[in-house]
Amino acid sequence: MNNTDRTIPVWKKYSLNVSEAAEYYGIGEKRLRQIAGENEGADFILEVGSHIRFKRKLFEEYLDTTGTV
Repeated sequence: MNNTDRTIPVWKKYSLNVSEAAEYYGIGEKRLRQIAGENEGADFILEVGSHIRFKRKLFEEYLDTTGTV
């Protein structure tokens, strides 16, 4: 079994890296990094070392409540 057989679909993942989030939400990587910087310590951001990950469900809730991205 190779890695492509065990790939989890993006919509099932708990957290997304910046490039996955950009593709999934249709928001540019640069803007996602800005959002992460503007919302340090927010519940929807998970920092793994120096890497930023977005908690998918919580980030969707954030996007639902914000008027402008």
